Amino acid sequence: MYKPSYKRADVRIAHQETVYQGFYQVQKLKLQHRLFKGGWSDQLQRELVVHLPAVAVLMYDANRDQVVLIEQFRVGAMAHDDGPWQLEMVAGMIDTDETPEQVAIRECGEESGARILEDDLEIVCKYLVTPGGSNESLAIYCAPVDAAQVKGVHGLPTEGEDIQVQVLGRDVLWQMLEQGRLTNAATIIAIQWLQLHYPRLQTQWANQ
Repeated sequence: MYKPSYKRADVRIAHQETVYQGFYQVQKLKLQHRLFKGGWSDQLQRELVVHLPAVAVLMYDANRDQVVLIEQFRVGAMAHDDGPWQLEMVAGMIDTDETPEQVAIRECGEESGARILEDDLEIVCKYLVTPGGSNESLAIYCAPVDAAQVKGVHGLPTEGEDIQVQVLGRDVLWQMLEQGRLTNAATIIAIQWLQLHYPRLQTQWANQ
């Protein structure tokens, strides 16, 4: 089994300062780390985008074999060929004292109107989104939902959200993934996971 060669103690930080504070924080660091062949690296300068941890929820209707996703504007996708409106899962940052599961449930309500129970949440994975320059982490959950009851436009106007529910068949999403038409990394990961696990979920969640 793989184990990392080194730990956090094998990094020396000589200088650390916040150079930007806005929706995200950017820090400038001067550091050294241990080398695989022994000794220490030269002093390196790195910029780190500091991001609160986040959660996302793949809502799956096991009876209809449908997935509830959302569509919303994303500034980082403005240069994409298909434009900046992205198809993705309900998601949100953990910026309160709530647990990740509580945030997942709240975000489902705010962004899609879906009512999710904490006991129904199943962890898909937890991963670092872009560890080359950010500390952002994402926990993805899957939860059962009645897709026929989830529709409309949602979001908090105070947060500038304008979110539309999109319900698509699992097979349609898998085809979109294979054609390269899904561009949101977390959604790609979740749909791949669903393709492996949907027979079990249909047995477990059907007729709920």
